[in-house]
Amino acid sequence: MKQKLMVTYRDGMREKNCVLGRKYTLTHSDITGELFLTIGKEYAFDRISSIRDEVLGSFRNDCGLYFYVYVLIDDPTEEGRSSIRNRIFREELPGALSAIRVGDEHLYQAYPELDNLPIWVYFDSNEAQWEAYEYYGSLREYRNSQHK
Repeated sequence: MKQKLMVTYRDGMREKNCVLGRKYTLTHSDITGELFLTIGKEYAFDRISSIRDEVLGSFRNDCGLYFYVYVLIDDPTEEGRSSIRNRIFREELPGALSAIRVGDEHLYQAYPELDNLPIWVYFDSNEAQWEAYEYYGSLREYRNSQHK
């Protein structure tokens, strides 16, 4: 099933401005299958549910420019679900990265060099077996919505 992506810009953020400081919040509806991408100067915490199944992203420049992604593996509503959430996040992350890349297409048209940036994903967990910081390729790999 193809998911519909709805994009919202906030905080005066525009389609082609401000690479550093640009924050992405990707949420979804389990009922409709719609994806909601909010792009602003801050994360859209008001769009995040208690289930905490969002994907957060931003451009960072620590030791060179890269795209940073954050997901919370621990389930804040029910213990013992970290292994399930870890599996689901890993299965769905390529689609989420594609939604972020496709949803902000105008930025990448204005700055095509951003497609070459590496993606680093932080899987946050209080359990050592699920906590990880991993390389996920470059943004170029997620330019189309073929990822599921």
